[in-house]
Amino acid sequence: MKSDTKIKKEYDIAVIGEINADLILSGNVEPEFNQIEQVVDRADLVIGSSAVIFSCGIAKLGLKTTFIGKVGDDVFGNFMLASMKQRGIDISSVRIDKNINTGISVILNKTDDRAILTYPGSIPELVFSEIDLEKISLSRHLHLSGFYLLDKLRGEIPYLFKIVKEMGLSISLDTNYDPLEVWDGNIFEALKYVDVFLPNEKEAFELSKTETIKSALNFFSERVPIIVIKQGEDGASAQQKDDHPIFHAAFPVEVIDAVGAGDSFNGGFLYGYLNNWSLKKSLEFAVACGSSSVRSVGGTDGQPTLDEATSFIKKHCKERM
Repeated sequence: MKSDTKIKKEYDIAVIGEINADLILSGNVEPEFNQIEQVVDRADLVIGSSAVIFSCGIAKLGLKTTFIGKVGDDVFGNFMLASMKQRGIDISSVRIDKNINTGISVILNKTDDRAILTYPGSIPELVFSEIDLEKISLSRHLHLSGFYLLDKLRGEIPYLFKIVKEMGLSISLDTNYDPLEVWDGNIFEALKYVDVFLPNEKEAFELSKTETIKSALNFFSERVPIIVIKQGEDGASAQQKDDHPIFHAAFPVEVIDAVGAGDSFNGGFLYGYLNNWSLKKSLEFAVACGSSSVRSVGGTDGQPTLDEATSFIKKHCKERM
């Protein structure tokens, strides 16, 4: 796993990615048009975006986290920044632009599935010149999320990663879904600098042009040191270069809301990675963090602390005996 650094860094992890709020509607969420008003069971305005949910999760586990992104000077932007600060995330490198609006996702949430309507707003507006390289240099690790949403930055992400590697940091990447379903945009150039790649099953298949987890793991293990594929309710698989793949099943829990489960999983895995845990232990911890998060509405309320995640694993291991 990651080697120890002799230089004390101010932050454990710097995160680059999208910032938007989530409005989660639950119940009978399949809309009817022709101006028909439909009543749903519940509405929650919560912390949104893959990058921020990830940051909240890894900060709650105890890693010092700084965030680089962009918002508008509006209600949703202020809500997100206040929520991030409250959770201990350094937001001093987040750009506030009065000329744009903060994005929002409206999530139509069923127990086992969801549809997402996203207004990107400020998400694609982040540019390379707004990246705080000095803040990144004060960190041990860089995580980037929302590769296919960062339109104005995406073309320069490989160059950014090259600079970051020259600083001595390790790098992780979660592309998230490509709304255009093109699955290109310099992704394989960027992967040349990535230490941990964290796609879900759908993303892994689309990018690798394969149809099985084993084939996707083999494809990416030739390109990155560690590939981790999230498989939703089935669990997750991982493989280190020149080693055999491993799998961990999801823990059995009642699913209240699966929004952000993959981001909580990412936080758990990278916590293990940055603490030099084995691949097996990191994967188990990641699955525990992802499984824990689905027990509450929104992506962050169910995220565990380190002690809670550890107790969660012990509890379920006893139940299996």
